[in-house]
Amino acid sequence: MIATSLPSPGVIAAGSVGALVVVGMLSWVMRRRPEALPLLAVLALPFRLPISTDGRTVNLLIPLYLVVAAGTLTLLVPKWLGRGVPVRDGDGPPPMTSPAESLSFATDEDLTTTKTPTKTKTPRKIAAWLSPIGLEWLLITAVVLYALQATYSTDHTKAAENIAFFYIPFGLLFMQLRDVRWTRELVLQCLGVAVALAVVFAGVGFVEYYRKALFLNPKVIAADQYGNYFRVNSLFFDPNIYGRFLAIVMVAVTTVVLWTRSRREVLIAAAVLAWLLAGLATSFSQSSIAALLLGMAVCAAYRWDVRATVYVTGALVAIAVVVVLAAPPSLHFGVNGANGSTSNATSGRTKLITGGLELFADRPLYGYGSGSFETEYRRHGNASAANATSASHTIPITVAAEQGIVGLAVYVALLISAFAVLFRGAGRSPPRIALAACFAALVLHTWTYADFLEDPITWTLLGIGVGLARVGSEDGDGDGSDGRAGAQLAG
Repeated sequence: MIATSLPSPGVIAAGSVGALVVVGMLSWVMRRRPEALPLLAVLALPFRLPISTDGRTVNLLIPLYLVVAAGTLTLLVPKWLGRGVPVRDGDGPPPMTSPAESLSFATDEDLTTTKTPTKTKTPRKIAAWLSPIGLEWLLITAVVLYALQATYSTDHTKAAENIAFFYIPFGLLFMQLRDVRWTRELVLQCLGVAVALAVVFAGVGFVEYYRKALFLNPKVIAADQYGNYFRVNSLFFDPNIYGRFLAIVMVAVTTVVLWTRSRREVLIAAAVLAWLLAGLATSFSQSSIAALLLGMAVCAAYRWDVRATVYVTGALVAIAVVVVLAAPPSLHFGVNGANGSTSNATSGRTKLITGGLELFADRPLYGYGSGSFETEYRRHGNASAANATSASHTIPITVAAEQGIVGLAVYVALLISAFAVLFRGAGRSPPRIALAACFAALVLHTWTYADFLEDPITWTLLGIGVGLARVGSEDGDGDGSDGRAGAQLAG
């Protein structure tokens, strides 16, 4: 599917009416079956449609936008009508309170009552930011800061696109998933939808690899014509984003293999993993393979022993480095041969990182503004208009160049809070282990490729993770500090 210019006003009007009808139908379904929201969200996650305007092409997640709009409508209409959202008996734990409610109803008793002292004594202010509510505040802070720094950006269009098409709708998705009544069955159903999608995508990739022709993305098609090997991207617009999706699904399936007691489930999951691994191999995505290995290492650490996992992982990394350095040029690692270099081996990432660090050094405090990396990278002579890139393929470098130390501090705080929320108490719950491992894999992938808050998978994992963490807190598996943390943040 090749992007075209904007359609005529008549077509836009017809499309808008059709979208409203779809949103209304989806909202009706969600009203009758609340569990439909997360299932539809997971189903819509990968699908992007290219829209081209003003010489710029944006791959928009139109199906996901429709789901988010329907979910928002489902929540708002009952409030407008003065009625609550219907809840069926037996749907799981009591309704989750919103951050605002947690802040408003924290009593003096909540603030003074303490639990039995533990070995770790974290200051209460810090603990507040390491709670689910703290994570939500940091997400809000990141979006608001991005919007503020867009005011002096040299690429206002890019910044506006990210805010309008990614941050705002994904933030709504996060809030909706956070308040879902998560049960074991619903989590497994969502995983089933993701696995089915991954299996189909891998199948499409095999067809592309066999035909040596891609269905989407003319840029990748041109790259394959002049490259030493053929990379598939299935129904995605990028082989690395395709590989990221497969890697994250594989990490989740690995959790099933490690914790299930059913031999039948192990065999089915093993077959799925073999199929998806073959699909991942055809993408030739080094960043996705690294993300997969990290996610599996996290699963192994929870399942067996942390120290042993670290030793084995270190040994495997050392072996991999030796293999890559000693490999012949025919294996296309890019290190050896006439054109061998670290830049060639990393597909030009080292040059991008160097250029990004130079931009950061020029404006270390506040950066060049949100979404400005491509413009500034080209303006400083690091690339031509033909080969300029929209990011450094290393998210911390992109954040540093665009938002400076201020943005980098918020990014680091967000990661620390997210890992704290996802990993705290996860050892008692395989679904939470899967989320923690998937998020770790995703973060590593963003360090070696691109898109963190611009990827809906980030918000989806965090939304589900916060929802499960709050359930765990109510069940006594968490730290039980959500209410007190909210009050600490408000103070």
